[in-house]
Amino acid sequence: MTATTQPLLRRIARISLVGQIAIGLIAGIALALLAPEAASSIALLGEVFIAALKAVAPVLVLVLVTASIANHQHGQQTHIRPILVMYLIGTLSAALIGVAASFLFPSSLVLSSPATELSPPGGIAEVLRTLLFNVVDNPINALLNANYIGILAWAIALGLVFRHASAGSKQLLGELSDGITRIVRMVIRLAPLGIFGLIAATLADSGLDALLGYLHLLAVLVGCMLLVALVVNPLLVYWKIRRNPYPLVLTCLRGSAITAFFTRSSAANIPVNLQLCKDLNLHEETYSVSIPLGATINMAGAAITISVLSLAAVHTLGIAVDLPTALLLSVVAAVCACGASGVAGGSLLLIPLACGLFGIPNDVAMQVVAIGFIIGIVQDSAETAINSSTDVVFTAAVCWAEDQRQA
Repeated sequence: MTATTQPLLRRIARISLVGQIAIGLIAGIALALLAPEAASSIALLGEVFIAALKAVAPVLVLVLVTASIANHQHGQQTHIRPILVMYLIGTLSAALIGVAASFLFPSSLVLSSPATELSPPGGIAEVLRTLLFNVVDNPINALLNANYIGILAWAIALGLVFRHASAGSKQLLGELSDGITRIVRMVIRLAPLGIFGLIAATLADSGLDALLGYLHLLAVLVGCMLLVALVVNPLLVYWKIRRNPYPLVLTCLRGSAITAFFTRSSAANIPVNLQLCKDLNLHEETYSVSIPLGATINMAGAAITISVLSLAAVHTLGIAVDLPTALLLSVVAAVCACGASGVAGGSLLLIPLACGLFGIPNDVAMQVVAIGFIIGIVQDSAETAINSSTDVVFTAAVCWAEDQRQA
């Protein structure tokens, strides 16, 4: 390494992950256009990145969901139940919008190695049968074969059992969850190199049409998120408070969504949301519980990401989807979103679970995850913005509705 390149590498290392991903994206496009022969030879970088994601994602789902359920604390009597109902309705509504938009504006992806042994399900009955057997799969087998539905089932079961464990055991689960999360962050730090290899190899093989496909996919994702933020959420708020919801919605977008967009972490935005709730004169005994809880389970943006990207893979592979299966996907996407990791790109790691409903192999599903990281510069920021700001929107709506009822 020359003395000239060392300062350059140090300057790049000081850039944020978002900036590094942007550099990797631009560098990959430039290499594919200027030297397509060389671009094909660095595909190994993308393959290693996908392999690392495949290795860490199953363990992440198991540990994170188990620890979250086991360490849930029963607080004092608050208005948490109606807030939870709004969280669930909002997340399911977002998943339905993502599914509907995917049918109206289908996206096609460029996959480097399409499945040759694809066995799509014949209808809802076969999907439900596959779902049932995946749920009761052996946990070790589920981890080895990346059966995310089985992993999620075992994580919920273990979490419920560990709720009755000692405080030390719960603490150990929490520390294990933190450790796995740190490993995930380390893997995601490889995203700039992985994206560099993926985009260069893909464009060298398929040309600029692949990039245009990603732009269409990004437009569908962001459009769905804007629809939820500006239409669905205001409707839910009006249902609770029976007055103009937009002053509250716009206040939360300004006070919470903007910072969440740049931090790309619902957990990091919790202090911002708590201060915003205080400024809105909400009940502290309510928002002190609902905001941290919402950062974990209120994931409308994640539900959109999971449903849209999964159906993009389905459309690319030519799999027919009937209405009952589409509705089932909405439910699965909403459930998956509630278990999404708080790290950047955490929702992308749950896409293979939804893809499994359609018999899509894990290798193909992880390529879709990698494409998600390519567009994640905007997708993940927008997703975090809607996830985090909605926590305050729904908390405020319930608190104000309760005040109106008691007045």
